[in-house]
Amino acid sequence: MLGQLERDVGLDRLSRIERDVLLAAHSLAPAPGSVVNSDQIRAHPMLAAVTQATYYRALRSLLSAGFLERAQGSKAKSYTVRSDRMEQTATARQGPGAAPAGD
Repeated sequence: MLGQLERDVGLDRLSRIERDVLLAAHSLAPAPGSVVNSDQIRAHPMLAAVTQATYYRALRSLLSAGFLERAQGSKAKSYTVRSDRMEQTATARQGPGAAPAGD
C-alpha cells in the first residue's frame, strides 16, 4: 500500500537523497505552507552523511519537480513543501472521477 501511495504522488521517481531532503523539509514544517530554511533542512540528522554538493543537487531537483517551492516574501534559501502538488499528482494518476487517496 505504501509503495502504491509513493507511485501515486511521484515519490518513486525520486532518489533516496531527494526523498530524505523532502522528508526532512516536511518534518521541519509545523503546518502546511510553513517556511523552512535551507540551513535547517541541511542540519537535519537524516542528512548528516550527505555531502553539501549532493544536498544542493537534490534540493534543485525537488524545486524543479515542484515538491518544494521558494517561499514568497522570504529571503533566499527559504522554501515551502508543496503538499498540494503531491495531492494533485495523486488525483491526476487516479483518473477523472476517482476519489482522492485516503477517502
